[in-house]
Amino acid sequence: MIDKKILNKIDNHLNVAEYIKKNSNFLRGTISEDLNNSLTGGFIGDNYSLIRFHGMYQQDDRDIRKERLKQKLEPRYSIMLRCRLPGGIITTKQWLNIEKFAGKHTIYGSIRLTNRQTFQLHGILKKKLKSIHQLLNKIKLDSLATANDVNRNVLCTSNPMKSTIHLEAYKWAKKISEYLLPKTNAYSEIWLNKKKLLTTDIEPILGSTYLPRKFKTSILIPPENDVDLHANDLNFIAISDNENKKLIGFNILIGGGLSIEHGNKKTYPRLSTELGYIPLYKIISITKAIITTQRDWGNRIDRKNAKTRYTIERVGINKFKKEIEKRAKIKFEKIKPYILKYRGDYIGWTKGINGLWNLTIFIENGRILNYSKFLIKNGIKEIAKIHKGNFRITANQNLIISDVLEKEKKNINNLAIFYGLINNNISKQRQNSMACVSFPTCPLAMAEAERILPEFITKIEIIMNKNNINNNYIIFRISGCPNGCARALLAEIGLIGKSLNKYNLYLGGNREGTRIARIYKENIKEKEIFKELNNLIKLWAKNKKKEENFGDFVIRAKIVKPVINSVKDFWL
Repeated sequence: MIDKKILNKIDNHLNVAEYIKKNSNFLRGTISEDLNNSLTGGFIGDNYSLIRFHGMYQQDDRDIRKERLKQKLEPRYSIMLRCRLPGGIITTKQWLNIEKFAGKHTIYGSIRLTNRQTFQLHGILKKKLKSIHQLLNKIKLDSLATANDVNRNVLCTSNPMKSTIHLEAYKWAKKISEYLLPKTNAYSEIWLNKKKLLTTDIEPILGSTYLPRKFKTSILIPPENDVDLHANDLNFIAISDNENKKLIGFNILIGGGLSIEHGNKKTYPRLSTELGYIPLYKIISITKAIITTQRDWGNRIDRKNAKTRYTIERVGINKFKKEIEKRAKIKFEKIKPYILKYRGDYIGWTKGINGLWNLTIFIENGRILNYSKFLIKNGIKEIAKIHKGNFRITANQNLIISDVLEKEKKNINNLAIFYGLINNNISKQRQNSMACVSFPTCPLAMAEAERILPEFITKIEIIMNKNNINNNYIIFRISGCPNGCARALLAEIGLIGKSLNKYNLYLGGNREGTRIARIYKENIKEKEIFKELNNLIKLWAKNKKKEENFGDFVIRAKIVKPVINSVKDFWL
């Protein structure tokens, strides 16, 4: 990696990441040469960053990092690959191919469902990378643009049971995802062995240095907010006709985001801002206008202030909106009325309005693996062998066996029971809790998240039972660092890792996902966390109004002040 002092002499208006992109030859770098370097299990120099544009992160096992260092060995490098899967829909045939690869060619043997509605494979050795990319291509999938400074996997409300317009919304999620993909041929040349084309690479939408930072997009169908719209840069809220049978357009909201840096008051979370309504035929032009405005106006000096929300705060929402209208050659109409009520998934069987059945399976932490009592991976594999429909990955890390025929239902239900995929003893609290991956593979992790979530939920369940509110739940999330992957700042109770075994405790988000949580206690260990939660939950159980949720109670009881304007008062 080029030294920052040298960089300043070369081009003092770019940060290191911008320099890497500028000199990458449209994301090629020397990745191909690195693949043939058998002296290391990882990628070196700029390639460490560039492979992210191709949907991969270099990781190592942090549990054994120190021991390997003592033995004078390099870290145990492996690669995490994230698939591009707009709307989270995957065929059972595709699933079986991925499941087979994960079992044979990854260190951990698991598939992890993410809250970006896709799956990740952790622990792929460098020598197997071309194999997985070529497999993805064979089954008509890819991992392009699921990481780094591009538009990420496009989310879409996953519940197909309640709305006739779900299929239309999903089709738009897919169109937007494909429209915003990088146009460089680097991916196909490096991973699929395609010959380099004679034509010059161009990036008419993303630009030759791509976006200043990652960009997240979602489509949601009210009243569900299962995609956590306020965590995304660009959101399309589906608006239907009076009979709720036909999609007619979208409300547009921009500038949401949750990542912060501990102690850095120049970073802050932000709720999305309503811009206006657009009819269907204007979707692509408005998408292009928004993303190119952020491309051109975003901060390329300080990456910590480079996301869309910071651009909006710097130039002002009115100026940003006028620029979008100018580029798209449109005028926003007034926002159409909508209501948000739900965020979670309905676990179990439901019948869709199309007459087909859907089985939503709770997957704790999204980790698909076989456990002693619950053979989750085997069960899903056996269902995939007989199911004629699709699987849907939800933004809450669960899996929907969708569009099940009446004659298939009994067999699928029996398999689900046999392998422990249907478990009526799972509490609502556990169903509404979430964590990021964190240790041992995430290089940014400051504290545990996924590995401690089950134990933490058990302790919360005990407190709930003790206070006779075990049929209720609190939206609870743990992030191992402040980058926002588990969306903890939109939880009623959120923990964000500060250092090993220490967390900042946040309170005051709401069920709808429309309020940011505020810090309540800083840098505390597990014992103090549960001392606080025991007292808070006891107060809630004793003093709450009828149907009053925990996040609303702590605001009303003045335990924390609501975050009204995250730019001004989040750090107060």
